[in-house]
Amino acid sequence: MSFSIGIVGLPNVGKSTLFKTLTNKQVDAQNYPFCTIDPNVGTVKVPDKKLDKLAEVLEATEKIPTIIEFVDIAGLVKGASKGEGLGNKFLSNIREVDAICQVVRDFENEDIAHVQNKIDPENDLKTINLELILADLDLVNKKQEKLKKYLKTGKNKEIEKTLNTLNKIENALKEEKLAGEINLNEEELKDVKDLNLLTLKPMFYVRNIDEKSSPQSSFQKKYPTITINIKLEEELSELPQKDALEYRQELGIKSNGLDDLILMAYKTLDLITFYSASAKNINQAWTVKKGATAPQAAGVIHSDFEKGFIRVEVINIDDLIACENETIAREKGLIRTEGKEYIIQDGDICHFLFAK
Repeated sequence: MSFSIGIVGLPNVGKSTLFKTLTNKQVDAQNYPFCTIDPNVGTVKVPDKKLDKLAEVLEATEKIPTIIEFVDIAGLVKGASKGEGLGNKFLSNIREVDAICQVVRDFENEDIAHVQNKIDPENDLKTINLELILADLDLVNKKQEKLKKYLKTGKNKEIEKTLNTLNKIENALKEEKLAGEINLNEEELKDVKDLNLLTLKPMFYVRNIDEKSSPQSSFQKKYPTITINIKLEEELSELPQKDALEYRQELGIKSNGLDDLILMAYKTLDLITFYSASAKNINQAWTVKKGATAPQAAGVIHSDFEKGFIRVEVINIDDLIACENETIAREKGLIRTEGKEYIIQDGDICHFLFAK
């Protein structure tokens, strides 16, 4: 199961450079608006030190990390909801992603044009959010009109319920609130699932800085934000790993900004990782939503595992690493058997038993 993150923002804020650096996939990132027309898609390995350690301890012949997909979409401008710039094309692309990563620019550079001619991350965010709101409002209104026509033929409780949900969302959007801010319940979310509303998607932010920018800002205190010097990360990504690490240490940079971004994406989507260690000595990481049951997790590996699920043997990855092998873990009683109701925990190593 792969989850996708749409990288969005105004033109020339660093979206395509970030995408290229993340995925090591060469894309055009020149200094002019709408350079990215068709969305670029790339998959990224999720950093996982525990998987690395597990593979080392078990002397695995192969380790396979879980992945997350990033989509670089054309720059959004004011009026996009009405077709300005690449407007509707942009919006149709972004409706397909699971979460949105907004890149905002927080550095001055006379050589790189800013479409609004001023550096103001919060204003950039408001511009983007307003276009998402207007696009969703248009979609909600069209759905309302369609359902009202059905009601003219007679009462229908399901249609009335959906209309109530749509009215609730419409009121929020008219107040320039994101639909995700009004805490819809599960039934209400089902009512509008087919609309794939942009403003219901989880969002987080990348504050793109340079060496002259303040390391802290009021912006990142208000919003879930990763602060990254994207240009520096691009330069470091082109160096051998050892050299890049030494350079980071010289600059006093404690963490890899790209790894932080990937982990933020993971957290925003409310994902967890579980593992398998096969007889072929392959250690693999898998992704599920937090709260997934054992059969649902089994289905991520193979649909037959979910259909024929009997039980699962589970051990925490830290426990197995500490024991260094399965035999010792069994002797200590650290491997347990769970049934269909078991909720998968982050770090579980699972061996699924199923009927063929």
